[in-house]
This record gives sequence, structure tokens and C-alpha cells, in this order.
Amino acid sequence: MSGFVEKPEPLQIPGLVHLHTGKVRELYRNEAGDLVMVASDRISAYDWVLPTEIPDKGRILTQLSLWWFDQLADLVPNHVLSTDLPAGAPADWAGRTLVCKNLKMIPVECVARGYLTGSGLAEYNETRTVCGLALPEGLVDGSELPAPIFTPATKAEVGEHDENVSYEEVARQVGADTAARLRQATLAVYSRGRDIARERGIILADTKFEFGFDGDTLVLADEVLTADSSRFWPADQWQPGRAQPSYDKQFVRDWLTSAESGWDRASEQPPPALPQHVVDATRAKYVEAYERLTGTGWS
Repeated sequence: MSGFVEKPEPLQIPGLVHLHTGKVRELYRNEAGDLVMVASDRISAYDWVLPTEIPDKGRILTQLSLWWFDQLADLVPNHVLSTDLPAGAPADWAGRTLVCKNLKMIPVECVARGYLTGSGLAEYNETRTVCGLALPEGLVDGSELPAPIFTPATKAEVGEHDENVSYEEVARQVGADTAARLRQATLAVYSRGRDIARERGIILADTKFEFGFDGDTLVLADEVLTADSSRFWPADQWQPGRAQPSYDKQFVRDWLTSAESGWDRASEQPPPALPQHVVDATRAKYVEAYERLTGTGWS
């Protein structure tokens, strides 16, 4: 059992139709048929959306995505039409709301990995492959791969795991041409992001993207290269052979699995609320990643 500890009740805004409550985002449709994405301050861990929010998290992720969309504009178009607040929307939506093209979304999580960790490491330790791609012997947690790899996954519902699949399975599901375009775009965007992050002292270990079609045009959608969709590591602390410090919700994961939380991850009980010190430390990491990447202060 997993999902929302406390599922929120979406706001009803005149002129907007609520479509979906995700782990982090609320999705609406406006009268023009465009999508309105609102990033909340919710945070998830171990397939649970926690009852405690991280202040400003939704704004940080939205503003970082906008910054990245600008850096990537020559590689692939994105779905953003406007950042203007819809009429009647609450003031709290400012900075966390995007009006976006209504794309025909492709049901594939497009994952790029430049370093070995997480589920990729687990598969490698068993088979010396990741998503069916053979890798060299001798790699350890945190090893840089010889070249970035495309390791797609199927999209899961809230509370479920995405499932890694082979490139061949993606081609079977969406067609060979679309699969090839997804792989090319994913690796191009990852490589650009990796190089920009590296200049700022951050390793982009892996990340995931979502794409959709606007007619025949492949368009980058959702969030991009944020601490929720990516693993960011401080480059000056990188040390293969161990878990790396990271700019994400590791404080949350560590506390949930600590004796202090009292939570048994293997049980069917929902996780407890986060203490203030974990909330503060997690928010600080999101802010630090934003400031280091963009070169601007968060206010």
C-alpha cells in the first residue's frame, strides 16, 4: 500500500477544469484548451506522497525548469506558453504555475544516465547490464559511464514504481521512429545539462524527461533537470564506491529510514510527518541547487 498519506482536495477555479492530482502537480485545462500546471510544495519518498510540505519547493522547481528550458531552446522545443496567472487563481499560484500546450504525451519516462547508481546499479550488479545495455566490468556506485545511456521506463500511477524497460520494448510500444527520436533528444538534452551543471560544480548523474507531440513536432514537457527529476551531486565530493551526497530529498529518505522516525518502510503504515529540521535542511538543498545552477539568488 502506498500513494498519498493525505490526498489533497484540488481548488476549484472558475474557467478551469481540474484534470488530475499528481505527486507534486495539479493539472487543469483552461477554456482555450491549454493545460495549466500548478506545482505544489508536496514531496514524495518511497512511493508515498508525504503529509508535510517543503516551503517554496514548487516555485523553485518551476523557476528552475523555466531557466533550463531557455538553455535547451535550440535543441528541442518545450511546452510552455505562458507564466501568467489564470484569472481567478489564488495569489499562492504565482511562480509555480505554467500554461502549457496540450500535447499528445508519449507514455515513456525518458531516462538518461551518465553515472551508475540507483536502480541502474542494482541491475548492473546482477547482470552487468542496464535496461539490456551491456556495461564494462568493475563499475561501482557512482562510477561515470563510458558514455551516457538511454534507459527508459514505463510511467506508473501514484504509489507505484516506474519499471525499467529495454529500448526494444519502447520501439514496440511507440514505434521505431518515435523511439529513435526519444533516444536522440534525451541524450542531447542530458549532455547539454551535464555540461552546464559541470561548469557550476555539479554532477548531473541521471535525469528523466517527458515528451509529447504537437502535431509531428517532438516537444519537451513537464519539469526538466530539477532536483525532483534528476540526481545532482556536488562535484568536489564525488567519490565512486559509495553513495554520493546529493541536492535532493535525501534528508527526507534518511530520516524516514532512521530510528527517530519510527517508521517501518516494509509495513503498510503511511510514513509520519517530517520534523522541522528535516524540512529546513531539504528546502536548503533545493535552494542551493537552484542558486548554483542559475547563478542567481533565491528570494
